[in-house]
Amino acid sequence: MNTTTLSSLKNHQVRLAARPQGLPGPECWQFTEEPVAEPADGGVLVKVLALSLDPAMRGWMNEGKSYIAPVGIGEVMRAGGVGVVLASKHPGFAVGDHVAGGPGVQEYWAVAADQVKRSGLAKIDLRLGKLSQWLNVLGMPGMTGYFGLMDVGQPKAGETLVVSGAAGAVGQTVGQLAKIKGCRVVGIAGGPDKCDWVVRELGFDACIDYKAGPQSVREGLKQHGPAGVDIYFDNVGGDILDTVLARINRKARIVICGAISQYNNTTPVQGPKNYLSLLVNRARMEGIVVFDYADRYAVAVAELAGYLQDGRMKSREDIVTGGVAAFPGTLPLLFNGGNFGKLVLQVAEA
Repeated sequence: MNTTTLSSLKNHQVRLAARPQGLPGPECWQFTEEPVAEPADGGVLVKVLALSLDPAMRGWMNEGKSYIAPVGIGEVMRAGGVGVVLASKHPGFAVGDHVAGGPGVQEYWAVAADQVKRSGLAKIDLRLGKLSQWLNVLGMPGMTGYFGLMDVGQPKAGETLVVSGAAGAVGQTVGQLAKIKGCRVVGIAGGPDKCDWVVRELGFDACIDYKAGPQSVREGLKQHGPAGVDIYFDNVGGDILDTVLARINRKARIVICGAISQYNNTTPVQGPKNYLSLLVNRARMEGIVVFDYADRYAVAVAELAGYLQDGRMKSREDIVTGGVAAFPGTLPLLFNGGNFGKLVLQVAEA
């Protein structure tokens, strides 16, 4: 695309205007518009096609020390995404290449030469999976599930794995991968449709509907995991984490991936009340932050793509249209259970 054509484009962005108290509302966002320019030497200009909406985004909006710096007030909201190279002055990227990285919530992503590596900009191969799958099984959620299960959970054939958020992006990968590795897999999800899907379509052995009643998780674990829990992959925290801790076996591994039930609290985060079960059972609880494994992503992508291609793994994406303007109204779906599968915001036609 020539410079004249680029100069006619406008980049619409969503910036963080205020730190939320509880669920992010309209007051948290500012819409801005900037001109699109030719990249400088060593830089790349990407047209953003789709964005990954993830529960971790809520944590990135909070001020305070974490595994990654918070999004600054006035900055473009951080988000992973996929796109196509529109202009390039970098030898590693050509016009038309499909790429993934961290473009943020905007229509065009200008990556300066000194930011190419730090931004995670990388070419993706659409022969291995669709664009939306590069935001799901082959993207950050899939990498989180893969390394959280394989490195932290260390599954062994015959063990029982329980995963919460089973129909979500990370949960669907964890459960299917654990089945491939020979585990008995019990999911926890909200509603009969999601539970039916993970059993019928993804091949989980059972799924517990946590919305079915106050004792549904406790009773479901007794019914579907009578031998106890060897690995618990936790995406929700709160009461469900406590309930599962009461059912763990000796030398169990609890993988702390997220605590979606706690992210919008206006009171202090609720920690596990049943943590002494870790002592009694000589069990281990360990966190997983996907960025720690960036140098090994290619290994995981190769393995997971193979499972997608031979049919042993499926993926489901919940794709919302409307471009960046739809972002503020779409993000809350992650926290009220409104999405079914990996939540993706389509920014432009592929």
